[in-house]
Amino acid sequence: MRTFYTILKITGQHNVNKVLPLALFTALSVNAAFASSGLENNGFIADSHLNMLLRNAYIDRDYKDQGVRDRAEWGQAIIATYTSGFTQGPVGFGVDAIGQYAVRLDGGRGRSGAGGIDFFAQDNSGRARSDLAKFGATAKMRFSNTVFSYGTQRPVLPILYADESRLLNETFTGFMLDSKEIDGLDISAGYFTAEQQKSDDSHDTGLNSLSFAGASYQFNPRFSGAFYASSVQDVINKQYLGMKYQQPIADDQRFALDFNGYNSRLDQNYAQSLDTGRSNTIWSLAASYIWDIHTFKLAYQQSSGSTGYHYGGYRNQGGVGDGGNTIWLANSYWSDFNGEDERSWQLAYSVDLGGVMLPGLSYDVAYVRGDNIKTSATDNGHEHEFFNQIQYKVQDGLAKDLRLKLRYSVLRVSSDAADYNIGGNEVRVFVEYPFGIF
Repeated sequence: MRTFYTILKITGQHNVNKVLPLALFTALSVNAAFASSGLENNGFIADSHLNMLLRNAYIDRDYKDQGVRDRAEWGQAIIATYTSGFTQGPVGFGVDAIGQYAVRLDGGRGRSGAGGIDFFAQDNSGRARSDLAKFGATAKMRFSNTVFSYGTQRPVLPILYADESRLLNETFTGFMLDSKEIDGLDISAGYFTAEQQKSDDSHDTGLNSLSFAGASYQFNPRFSGAFYASSVQDVINKQYLGMKYQQPIADDQRFALDFNGYNSRLDQNYAQSLDTGRSNTIWSLAASYIWDIHTFKLAYQQSSGSTGYHYGGYRNQGGVGDGGNTIWLANSYWSDFNGEDERSWQLAYSVDLGGVMLPGLSYDVAYVRGDNIKTSATDNGHEHEFFNQIQYKVQDGLAKDLRLKLRYSVLRVSSDAADYNIGGNEVRVFVEYPFGIF
């Protein structure tokens, strides 16, 4: 823990803009020093793939706070992603593309509009869009095992996550570098100038500039670590540290530790607009015991500072603008248990039922309780959530890879913490069918 805070102090707000260019320079230097023949390259056409995803999604939230309207949205989406190979030669070039279309099946006036659902954007009259269509393309260049790209990007990183957990996927526009020149080391950096909301076809969500850099490293088969830093202009500077460790106990048993931590500092004007403090440190430590098809998990999460952890949302809606789900912490389900000074505990159990009932069937259940939440009304607000989810993936036949996910959460928040979170019952039903065209 002391090492974590030392790193955060070194790479804090005043140094984050120095860290990002340094990481870019390091990645290019490593590339020059350790350049190899690169990955196997069969050419632009031969390595091209077109994949489709049919997604039917429904989320219903029955809020329990008085005066809060229940929300529900239901839609059908089709997402097509094209990935080309690279032209042959010392430097290869390629193109990627994504096309997304969704039609609203339910959730019109009066039911749509919940920030946590965000299937279809609303117009000024409160009417949800009846359908959405959006497209994006990316030009990419590869030298050895380093890829540099510009265009529509979908980063999946703890410091910047393009949310794909709803009906359509969130995307960003800008530059991105990914370098894997050294075995086990993955260096990433990027600079984005626009963000496309999941529920809208406009790129103008208020994001002007977002830069990030960092790396993950597999030290050995049992231990890995990652560190990233990001800066959203005029909003927030953030650093992330993650570590994973696994210890085999027997042939079918192992013990695992997973640490995730963020240190954030808000811009003064942005903090004043929210009437909150500027600094937050939040971390979680999860210990898991895996025995054959069973996983037992115990986790603790702690938030400290003068504000809670800020993530996601869109700049033109008062959010940070760094991805709709950029919070890789243990106690994150419907609630993320990220209030100011909040501490939370989790007890969870997962089972892979494929070996005893139906191949591809699994079940997850968790209970999380948080307290010590600081709000304008109290220094000890509390919340608790009961989460359970069943998933099934078809293993073979015509419907192979068809996925069904049914999730039910019960969240209750004390009345004195109502300005932090809202309790209720939530149902999610997702049916996804991915398949390849070529």
